[in-house]
Amino acid sequence: MSQDSAAVPDAARKLAARRRREIVAVLLFSGGPIFESSIPLSVFGIDRQDAGVPRYRLLVCAGEDAPLRTTGGLELSAPYGLEAISRAGTVVVPAWRSITQAPPPAALDALRRAHEEGARIVGLCTGAFVLAAAGLLDGRPATTHWMYAPTLAKRYPSVHVDPRELFVDDGDVLTSAGTAAGIDLCLHIVRTDHGADAANALARRLVVPPRRTASDMGHQRYLDRSLPEEIGADPLAEVVAWALEHLHEQFDVETLAARAYMSRRTFDRRFRSLTGSAPLQWLITQRVLQAQRLLETSDYSVDEVAGRCGFRSPVALRGHFRRQLGASPAAYRAAYRARRPQNGGPEPALRPERAERPERERAMLGAGSGERYAAAALAGHGLATAEAAEAGRPQSDAYASRLPESPVGRGPGRPVLPGQRERPVG
Repeated sequence: MSQDSAAVPDAARKLAARRRREIVAVLLFSGGPIFESSIPLSVFGIDRQDAGVPRYRLLVCAGEDAPLRTTGGLELSAPYGLEAISRAGTVVVPAWRSITQAPPPAALDALRRAHEEGARIVGLCTGAFVLAAAGLLDGRPATTHWMYAPTLAKRYPSVHVDPRELFVDDGDVLTSAGTAAGIDLCLHIVRTDHGADAANALARRLVVPPRRTASDMGHQRYLDRSLPEEIGADPLAEVVAWALEHLHEQFDVETLAARAYMSRRTFDRRFRSLTGSAPLQWLITQRVLQAQRLLETSDYSVDEVAGRCGFRSPVALRGHFRRQLGASPAAYRAAYRARRPQNGGPEPALRPERAERPERERAMLGAGSGERYAAAALAGHGLATAEAAEAGRPQSDAYASRLPESPVGRGPGRPVLPGQRERPVG
């Protein structure tokens, strides 16, 4: 499904009489990240009619018993409970506190009932896990934060997860990727409801681009090495670690299956069940990722890079590199070097977790103003805030401030592109 598709399925349900299109319910949970929670509050909760933006009526609903504790040492008190969702034509789940925990059954029932009565259901970032737990993503395309896409695909195999999209509109169910993509999806909803002029006016007020694509963000052009944590205790972890240590060698999936003492069919099934991805696609992705790093950090020619990443020929490297990163190896290297400091001095060294993040995401996560903006957005929407009484409360494990380190040869890696067709390594 195209990220900007507004096509509504033929089987879309008619909105129940008691629900109103202009009412947007935002469902908040304890432990949710404050920035993501503030996005729909800012988009749908502020009267901007003077700027040409039609007004929505916002209902901020607690998805579980108060007080709701969030990031930044704050406690929230939402003015409404789950019963208020029965009036909304759009229900937004801005995030879920932990991808390892099950959402409250009462909240899932409320979401199912809203969907059955024709409401539009929206999951921002890890909010997709709540929609999936409610069964609303079964057989549908969806996206979520790229770090958690393989886990979503593994836990809910009937969901067609595509981590390359900023957002996915499947008519009455919509999902977005991480953090800033939630703004993109909310603008898309305004554009769908009231047209491009209204969405553009709102984007100007928010000082954000009116319409981005994955390629604008570099979202589709980022690969990751990490795998779901569950694989660490599985026998396949040793095979994955060996593969990462020997990417410079020419081997195929049959070699990995043999090392696991499995048939190719059994190995494929076990690998896919653990990671949500076919082993051949994972292997190709790891080779391309290694090539990406060598292009950034070395002066090897493209031919040499191909050999050091296990591709049988430079042609194979170029084909896979372009398919996954949208550019040729030479063009990628030129663009990367053009972004480096031009003062003649060496480029500052980046810690591994920071070096592996897209620049814009790093900027957002590292900006202290983001928390201040989010706190300000919460005020004025019926949410009372107070300092948390306890020091050192654990933060949401779904929003760790850094990526798990997994250097080559020390740990398994997670595929980013689950479900794609297998292609020969070279």
